[in-house]
Amino acid sequence: MSNRFMNIRRAFLGFVVVGATTTLTGCGLILNAAQEAASGGSGNDVGSGTEQQADAFTLEVGDCLNDESIVGEVEEIPTISCSEPHDSEVYATGTATGDEFPGNASLDAEAEGICGGEFEAFVGIPYEESFLGYSWYVPTQQSWDSGDRKIDCVIYDPEGQVTGSLRGSAR
Repeated sequence: MSNRFMNIRRAFLGFVVVGATTTLTGCGLILNAAQEAASGGSGNDVGSGTEQQADAFTLEVGDCLNDESIVGEVEEIPTISCSEPHDSEVYATGTATGDEFPGNASLDAEAEGICGGEFEAFVGIPYEESFLGYSWYVPTQQSWDSGDRKIDCVIYDPEGQVTGSLRGSAR
């Protein structure tokens, strides 16, 4: 899975990556939780203050991540309870289309459509009115060849970590 960063609002460059040249065995990061009942998080939620490594293929809406400093392709992503300070939150997921690997530009366009289209429903205001940013994780060639088609959209505050979910924050 690969995270493409297309949002120029991002204040820090922890996500900046030269490209998908290094393949581990699954996912890649290319620029682009409060308790389960409270935040709508997934099974990747962890106890208060405890960061864990989640399989990048198992991320779900509501998972909170400490992924700002991740560079390169990844198999695991640090998750933490949304009640603790964190870098980003998974706010939408989608599925890439096609049988053949479409290439990075096509995946970026598909992710932009999914993530941009879901932003307002999650935050409560249009992206153009928000100061929050978003990016995404998309399949690499290798993970695509293994059947991965998942696109994960992540939302973040360019000013730094947040505590709690950004769902309905209207920020």
